[in-house]
Amino acid sequence: MKARIPKNMGANQNMNSMIRQAQKMQEQITELQNDIEERDFSATAGGGAVEVVLSGKKTMKSLTLKPEVVDPEDIEMLQDLIISAVNEAVNSIEQTTEEEMNKITGGVALPGLF
Repeated sequence: MKARIPKNMGANQNMNSMIRQAQKMQEQITELQNDIEERDFSATAGGGAVEVVLSGKKTMKSLTLKPEVVDPEDIEMLQDLIISAVNEAVNSIEQTTEEEMNKITGGVALPGLF
């Protein structure tokens, strides 16, 4: 006599396996998000005349200006250097997040995460 195995048994096991993998991936993503938020990202502009440090939450922690970059006659240059350094730091945060997220997800885009 042959034993009868329900036809859906394999599908249920696959579904359970996929759910466990998704839960593990979600835990890894949450850990990564927390880790990145705790990191500092710095960037410079003007050959190091301006340095900014941002947290992983994209909030500015510090701004350092070398005295030679402070010219009352050329405020626009200083403003441009600050903007450039901040944008570079933000880009660094986003690039790091994307690269490390791809390690977890295998490059699969998951809507709504970032």
